[in-house]
Amino acid sequence: MVRRLAAEDDSLDILGLDVTWAAEFAEARWIKEWTGENRRRATEGTLDVPIQTATWKGKLYAVPYNTNVQLLWYREDLVPEPPTTWAEMLDMSRDLARQGKPHYAEIQGAQYEGLTVWFNSLINSAGGTILNPSATEPSLGPPAVKAASIMRDLARSPAADPSLPNQMEDQNRLAMESGVAAFEINYPFVYPSMKSNNPTLFKNFRWAVYPRVDADRPSRPTIGGIDLAVSAYSRHPDLAFDAALCLRDRENQLNAALKGGLPPTLRALYDEPDFMKEYPFSKEVLTSLESASVRPLTPAYQNVSIAVSHTLSPPSDIQPESDVSTIREQIDEALRSEGVIP
Repeated sequence: MVRRLAAEDDSLDILGLDVTWAAEFAEARWIKEWTGENRRRATEGTLDVPIQTATWKGKLYAVPYNTNVQLLWYREDLVPEPPTTWAEMLDMSRDLARQGKPHYAEIQGAQYEGLTVWFNSLINSAGGTILNPSATEPSLGPPAVKAASIMRDLARSPAADPSLPNQMEDQNRLAMESGVAAFEINYPFVYPSMKSNNPTLFKNFRWAVYPRVDADRPSRPTIGGIDLAVSAYSRHPDLAFDAALCLRDRENQLNAALKGGLPPTLRALYDEPDFMKEYPFSKEVLTSLESASVRPLTPAYQNVSIAVSHTLSPPSDIQPESDVSTIREQIDEALRSEGVIP
C-alpha cells in the first residue's frame, strides 16, 4: 500500500488502515482529511477512543470501521470470582499451582507487536504513556517501570506458561482450550473457538474486564481495529467518502459484528439485542472500550513498537529500570529519525 501511494496510484479509493497507520499516512499526505459534513457523520455516535486512532494533530483522517479489545478470560470451576488486579491473578495462580491444578495465565510474550500491546496496556493502566501528548518525545517514567516489573514478575511466576517467550494470541487460545490454563488475556475470538473446540470447558469459560495495575485505577487495555481512509489520489473522493460512511453505517457494522465477530465502533449497537445475544460479554467490551488506550500515535510507530518488543523479550529477563531507559533512548532516536532499528 505504501509503495502504491508513494507512486500516486489513482486506482485506490478507500484504504483499510490498521489503527497504527493513520499518523504515518497523514504525515505523508497520502490520505484526505475528513471535514465538514463528512467529519460530523464520521464522529456522530462513534466511541471516543476509536476516533483517537484516526486522528493526527487534531485532524480526522479516517472513520473507525471496527475495533477490538482484550478481556480477561478465566475458568469459573477453578476461580469462582475473577481477579481484579494483576497481583491478585498471580496470587490465584500460585494457589492453584500449590493445589496441583491448571494455573497458567496465558498472554502474548513473543517478540512481536503483541508484546508491545501488553506493555502499552500496562503503562496506560498505571497512569502513564509511552509518548508525550504531542508525540515529540518519550514519556515512560515510573508507570513504565511498574509495567515492566509486572511483565517480569508474571514471567518468573508459576502463572507463566513455559512457552511464554514464543506465544502469540492463537497459541494462548490453544493452551486455554487444552485445559492447562486458568486465565487468558485475549480478544473475543476465543469465545466461539472454545465453544466449538472444547464444549466441556466452555461450560465454565467466563470473562471480565482487563486486570488493573492499581486497585483504585481502572485498567486501560489497548484497542485494535480497522479505520477507513480516503486516498489523496482517488479519482472519486466524494464517492469514496460516501462509500466509507456506508460501509460503517449502523446496518453494516451490525452485520460485520455478527458475522465477522469484531466489536463495532458505534455506541448504540451495544444496546442492540442481536449483538448482545451474540456477544454475551458486550457490557465488558463496552466498559473496556470507554476507558481504553491507543497505541502511540506517531508516524514512527513501527520503530517504537520494535524498540519495545525487542528490549522486553524475553519477559523473564526484563530489568525494569535499565530496560525502560533503553526503550527511552531508542524511541528518542526513532522520533528524531536517528539510530538503527534493533
